[in-house]
Amino acid sequence: MTSNSILHYQSLNDGVSKDTSPIVLIHGLFGSLENLNMIAKPLSEQHHVISVDVRNHGQSFHRDQMNYQLMADDVIALLASLNINKAHFLGHSMGGKIAMQIALTKPSLVDKLIVADIAPVTYPPHHNAIINGLRAIDLTAIKSRRDADTLLQTAVDEPGVRQFLLKNLAKNDSGFYWRVNIDAIDKNYASIATGFDHGSFDGEVLFIKGANSNYITTEHQPVILQRFPKAKAKIIQGAGHWLHAEKPVAFNKIVQDFIDR
Repeated sequence: MTSNSILHYQSLNDGVSKDTSPIVLIHGLFGSLENLNMIAKPLSEQHHVISVDVRNHGQSFHRDQMNYQLMADDVIALLASLNINKAHFLGHSMGGKIAMQIALTKPSLVDKLIVADIAPVTYPPHHNAIINGLRAIDLTAIKSRRDADTLLQTAVDEPGVRQFLLKNLAKNDSGFYWRVNIDAIDKNYASIATGFDHGSFDGEVLFIKGANSNYITTEHQPVILQRFPKAKAKIIQGAGHWLHAEKPVAFNKIVQDFIDR
């Protein structure tokens, strides 16, 4: 489901009672809505779940500009097109920042906010090797995904990370192409890494942190509470930044309990 100006999305269990808010899932950088299927499917047993591909990702449109206000506006426009005026939002990593921006920009749209392993702060650049590695792959020269994986090894050591990144590699009659807009991400990386320096959201917010991840630290607590005064936190032991994939049962229970509370 997509157009050239509305985000591509997946809707699960839209026949659930209209008295309950749907849950909007927003993926992270270099990802797509498929990354959050392990959250979407269990939640859809009781809730209407809408998973989105953000701009320059998945099957959504490509644009030269990319910042949190624009990405938040994209999601807001999608929900308006679906006649949804209140929803829960769950975002992972960059998607968590998009969800936070929605709460700060249009709080009336947000029922409960769940942020997975990201803080509302500016992070130092740490995706340069990935961007350069993806750009270095000559798509006209490769014959298979395995060829691309071999070339990417020079920039990305971890097989799991390469597997995640190469989900963006697609093929049509003209050959291989990237579903992710690498040029736009590179051009707008400073905006993607940035935090929030104004505004606050007074609704219910839950930050979920992987115990082995350093994306949320104790130093981030003051700015979290400044922007989200009612924020609570949960930590999942034995999980890193990909906490929803590493500990899906624990993650989904935390999310379900928070929404149902």
